[in-house]
Amino acid sequence: MKKLLVVIVLLFWGSSSFAQKQKVNFLTTFDDKLIHFGFTVGLNTLDFNVVNYNPISENPDFVFSPTERWPTNQTNIRSDVATIVPGFTVGIISSLRLSEDFNLRFLPGLSFGERQITYNVPVIDINNYEATQYYSVKSTFLDFPLLLKYKARRINNDRPYVIIGSAYRQDISRTAQEDLVKLKKGGFYAEFGGGWDHYFPFFRFSVELKFSYGLNNQLGDLPAPVQKQYYAQSIKDLRSKIFTLSFHFE
Repeated sequence: MKKLLVVIVLLFWGSSSFAQKQKVNFLTTFDDKLIHFGFTVGLNTLDFNVVNYNPISENPDFVFSPTERWPTNQTNIRSDVATIVPGFTVGIISSLRLSEDFNLRFLPGLSFGERQITYNVPVIDINNYEATQYYSVKSTFLDFPLLLKYKARRINNDRPYVIIGSAYRQDISRTAQEDLVKLKKGGFYAEFGGGWDHYFPFFRFSVELKFSYGLNNQLGDLPAPVQKQYYAQSIKDLRSKIFTLSFHFE
């Protein structure tokens, strides 16, 4: 009986000591700083919200050419993004303390990604040797997001938060090829998301999921006549969608 009592006391003492160690708070004055910096890395997926002319003759700028060879002898050409291709994001963090619960964050960075526009007809691109079912759009973005961060009350070394704001992105990718579907280089985005801050002894680590929706139609000018025109002419509206999973170190 005495041995059992001793074991219980030791277990209780060990559990109490462990619990006390778990409740040690790190970086207790970190959120009181007016300005702090860090860096971020992450994964992204680029997507399009595609609105098609149905049929293509609804496009007021479309002129049917009887001499042009149509792949299926029909004008109902439709496109979508069916395959998600993962990309990569890297950037720096600048955070300004507005109040106990709010921060203004500027996270300029660089994003690499790809979107594959799939058509219901074979894609004939002069840059490829054979016809395919999709057209690949590769992008390299300069990102300039400005976000408002609202933080919940800190629980030991954890603090959930939500973000909302906007961003401007400039596509700096350049090719010597004549693109089948041209995109505009710049555009504005609405952004929102959420994440979780965790405080370590020497830095704060955050996991964040963010959604960005393009506010501008990204469809650019028609390609040169060396390319088939109807792939771009069949699209009425093309808006970017970006999902980003980020890992912040501050």
